[in-house]
Amino acid sequence: MFDITIKNILHNIWPMVLIMTIILSSLRVSYIIKNKYRFVFYEEMFKLAFMIYVIGLFYVVTFQDVSWSTSNIIPFKEIFRYSIFSSMFYRNVIGNMMMFIPYGFFVSYFLKLDKSKQAIFLSFITSITIEVTQLIIGRVFDVDDILLNVLGGILGFLIYKLLKSVKDRLPKIFRTEAFYNVIVFIVFMSIGYYIYYVLGGF
Repeated sequence: MFDITIKNILHNIWPMVLIMTIILSSLRVSYIIKNKYRFVFYEEMFKLAFMIYVIGLFYVVTFQDVSWSTSNIIPFKEIFRYSIFSSMFYRNVIGNMMMFIPYGFFVSYFLKLDKSKQAIFLSFITSITIEVTQLIIGRVFDVDDILLNVLGGILGFLIYKLLKSVKDRLPKIFRTEAFYNVIVFIVFMSIGYYIYYVLGGF
């Protein structure tokens, strides 16, 4: 189910991703050259990944069909509405939580967050903005989506803290910029392989 959802999202956002990648990358490279900053591959790739994530998030919360749901202001009503392991449970509960895990990770990484309450606050502000916007444009508002999004943001923060803790304990040779560049390159190539060969492209 998640493979189909990811493929549908990629199919619909790839033109915007391509255009934005070229525009923002050219601007970023020009900025680095003009100001004589040092180009750090893995950091720039993280920024690009965050941009692509935001585009995907925008598509999911504004264009995907929500005819299967209605507005809800009662906490936990929608969460407990679906049977565990049902398709709707995965879509509405697990999906809303997983959707914000990257957000929690990226904001924690870029802002170097050290407390979970910071990630909670940022996730809450972003999620409630999304839900209110959805209500304004004629979609649905669901307080449970906010709870699940914030939970996902917390998980993203915890993943960041775990990786940071592991990194700080690695031998010095594994804490170099070159090593991070190789790891990030492998991760991006693996994602590309997954998209092209597993999902069958866009």
